[in-house]
Amino acid sequence: GLNLPVFATAAPGDRNRLFVLEKGGAIKIIDLNAGAVSGTFLTIPDVDQTSTDEGGLLGLAFHPDYKKNGEFFAYYTVKHTPHLCVISRFRVSKDNPDQADSAYEEVLLEIQHPFWNHKGGTLAFGPDGCLYCAIGDGGDGNDPYNNGQNLGTLLGKIIRIDVNKKDTGMKYSIPKDNPFVGQKAAPEIFAYGLRNVWRMAFDKSTGNLWAADVG
Repeated sequence: GLNLPVFATAAPGDRNRLFVLEKGGAIKIIDLNAGAVSGTFLTIPDVDQTSTDEGGLLGLAFHPDYKKNGEFFAYYTVKHTPHLCVISRFRVSKDNPDQADSAYEEVLLEIQHPFWNHKGGTLAFGPDGCLYCAIGDGGDGNDPYNNGQNLGTLLGKIIRIDVNKKDTGMKYSIPKDNPFVGQKAAPEIFAYGLRNVWRMAFDKSTGNLWAADVG
């Protein structure tokens, strides 16, 4: 019932369903009581996935107040522009909790990558309510453009944004306590010097963020 699954997560407070990302663009629901795929929550038609690419639908995070606002966020590579990754906001259908609203998508951020690999991809909400995203260094080998150490790019970083507010001209806001606010740096940056954080997670007991950097 699954094709190239890359990630699984649950919505806050939901003990009956697991949401599984397929690399090709579908989010499947697993009924935990039945132990089987029960349907497709959403298929994102613009997801780009090729057999030689590290792109596709890579990240999913449900808003901490999902029960109230029905919002969730996805990270994926698009078809219309090579090596372009986006972070988008989606919503569940008002009439069916097992279906997302396929007519709604708000692109929050676009990140252009120079090569086919090292896209990163995890989205996670921290205990502070901010959305964190792991973004790879852009690819090839040995980070030829030194993106991981370049504070002017989001490549090779973990970023931190507030999706509950919008700064002027933006679809999100910059937390004022981000470490590089007011400096000559991309203000979204939370951590830098990374290669390709494929998966990361918050320790619920300590609040620490653990990141698995490929290689």
